[in-house]
Amino acid sequence: MIKSLDLGQRFFPVLLSNFTDRFKTFIMNWTLDKLHSEVGFKVKHMMITNVTGSFGDFDAQAQADENNFMGGNFEFSALIDSISTGVADRDAHLKSDDFFNAETYPTLAFKANGVTKTGDETFTLRGEMTIRDITKIVELSVEHSGTVVDPYGQLKAGMSISGRIKRSDFGLKWNAITEAGSIVVSDEIKLSAELQFIKS
Repeated sequence: MIKSLDLGQRFFPVLLSNFTDRFKTFIMNWTLDKLHSEVGFKVKHMMITNVTGSFGDFDAQAQADENNFMGGNFEFSALIDSISTGVADRDAHLKSDDFFNAETYPTLAFKANGVTKTGDETFTLRGEMTIRDITKIVELSVEHSGTVVDPYGQLKAGMSISGRIKRSDFGLKWNAITEAGSIVVSDEIKLSAELQFIKS
């Protein structure tokens, strides 16, 4: 019994060390390739057409498996002042206190706290989204587009992200009603992102 216990005491740390080393080889740190990434949104206007917009200044970091891009950490942030819909007056309105209030709340952020695999290359990312200092749990659909080594020898990975949120949940409550009773701006916002990462 003593010999068996002694063997276990010697063998278990080696086994744990080997497992830890293998885990470290699978989970990698990734930084965002901003030149080949974009973040956008769509919202219904007058309930008949979509207005599209994007953020020009954003960043993201991830820890992920090279093979399926699932890992323990994903964080994203965007500067509200970089919002653009192609119309200067509308952009200014979005940055005002009617919507984001960019002066007081300059960033929006998302931090993942859970991931569920839904297919060979798809998964659901669950986490905390913060807008105007209001934090809500949201779920995003993610498709891993694969990994590739670019002409400069850098390992890159891509992902497509989509999701839906209600802007009223985050204090973006401005609206107006037309004479016919239609809502000018819908409550639901469709989110989308095409992100390319570089192994760091």
